[in-house]
Amino acid sequence: MNWLASWESFVRVVEAGSMAGAARRLKCTRAQVSKQIGDLERAFGVRLIERSTRKLVLTPSGEVFLQHAQRTLEAIRGTEIAVRNLGEQPCGILRISASISFGRLYVAPLLPRLTARFPDLSCELVLTDHSVNLFDDNIDLALRMTKAPPEDAVARKLVPLKRVICAAPAYLAAHGEPQTPQDLAAHSCFSYLLAGETADWCLADARGNEIRVPVSSRLRFNNLDCVRDAVLAGHGLAIMATYLCADDLAQGRLQAVLTDYEPVTRFGSHVHACYTPSRVRVPKVRVFLDALEREFNPLPPWERLAG
Repeated sequence: MNWLASWESFVRVVEAGSMAGAARRLKCTRAQVSKQIGDLERAFGVRLIERSTRKLVLTPSGEVFLQHAQRTLEAIRGTEIAVRNLGEQPCGILRISASISFGRLYVAPLLPRLTARFPDLSCELVLTDHSVNLFDDNIDLALRMTKAPPEDAVARKLVPLKRVICAAPAYLAAHGEPQTPQDLAAHSCFSYLLAGETADWCLADARGNEIRVPVSSRLRFNNLDCVRDAVLAGHGLAIMATYLCADDLAQGRLQAVLTDYEPVTRFGSHVHACYTPSRVRVPKVRVFLDALEREFNPLPPWERLAG
């Protein structure tokens, strides 16, 4: 039995939901897929899939085998990539994921310079504020703002993040500047609309003590650029990362308030470069990491701008 082909057939059957669908993906016949699944079940001595006329259902043994098969196939693919590319010039498609605002401002401008330097390299930038799966979405490297990087990936701290509470001077002139965290409850405060977010803001004082303040606004957005636009227009206050508002603060379009307190968010205090262990020495990933290091160290662009 060709165990590698059989394992891949099993995974594709689960993904496609049928043997016919798996056969189309694998460019073989349904009979070949059925035989491979049967060979696996005979080799293990257990049923992996319960078959019916309507659908295929994994048995408990099949569920356990699926987890191991997926990890094994990914490790094999990663090994092939690493061995094939070791010592070569960067080539192929480099697939990157980043959050919408950060990626647009600081990642997208890097890519033309990278492709100009390496003619055999192409880049794809996937912008989303939701976490992607490095394996399932075929992402070579993801830039994530998180307190908990994925455990099955290499997570390299790329750059620290600082956040401030800010508002337009016109808003503060009309509504007053909050002097204590509790004052925020009387203001229009824009929270980032994302699954799992609460309506409270959390601020840490100089001693690290955290203060939770219930805030509200009649407007909410799931896009940071929309939040920034609303604050610039004088509609309220927001917690913003300085990578997004440093120029506005430097030019006086926005003003930071409650500067003795540090906003605490679920997104953590660093941007992490995350990639699977199999990508560690792949040339296209290595040169992109080098480009990121040059761009963000010793000072990131927004801090150089503010200075």
